[in-house]
Amino acid sequence: MSINSRIADEQPTSFAFSAENKKVIKSILAKYPKDRKASAVIPLLDLAQRQHDNWIPMKAIELVAETLDMAEIRVLEVATFYTMFNLRPVGKFFIQACGTTPCWLRGSDDVMRCIHDKLGIKSGETSACGQFSMLEVECLGACVNAPMVQINDDYYEDLDYESTATLIDRLASGDIPPAGSVKGRQGSQPEPGPTSLGEIIDLKTAKTKKPSRKTAGKTRQGGA
Repeated sequence: MSINSRIADEQPTSFAFSAENKKVIKSILAKYPKDRKASAVIPLLDLAQRQHDNWIPMKAIELVAETLDMAEIRVLEVATFYTMFNLRPVGKFFIQACGTTPCWLRGSDDVMRCIHDKLGIKSGETSACGQFSMLEVECLGACVNAPMVQINDDYYEDLDYESTATLIDRLASGDIPPAGSVKGRQGSQPEPGPTSLGEIIDLKTAKTKKPSRKTAGKTRQGGA
């Protein structure tokens, strides 16, 4: 995929950070030595994207480069490397669907098939209603609760075809589900529930069982 194919054809004529974001930028730059300002390129690109309806126009690339004393192509290289940055408009709900091996083995194909059936979109496309965009990505680091998707900033895990359909319907109606496992799993515990540490023992009140004289004698003889 060429860089040009990832950049929106229609671009705004200007971009400027808001007064609030300028304060945030000042605090971000204070974390780095003056000759290492380029280290702040990712947080500044993130600020630009959040300010501009979840995508980064070329004028924002130019401004970030100017702010950090970087060549514009260097900023563009970062923006095109990470899938979290969008260089063309996306829907209100940006779905990043993981297709890496653990998610694939657990049914990510069903999740993506549901997204296509419900919204009529494949990777890199936006729904006709304009609310949803989908991109197939590599590992998002939630393998233990595969398959999963990231929607904007939130992870939705333990999905299948039916639960993905329910998730899309709720988002479309404005009912934002809580992030995490759609099955209600705590962390990465087994699906049937915890299999160890099922009881909590209060060590302050628990009685210690003392070995009998016979057992203690055998212990001493064995250790001698």
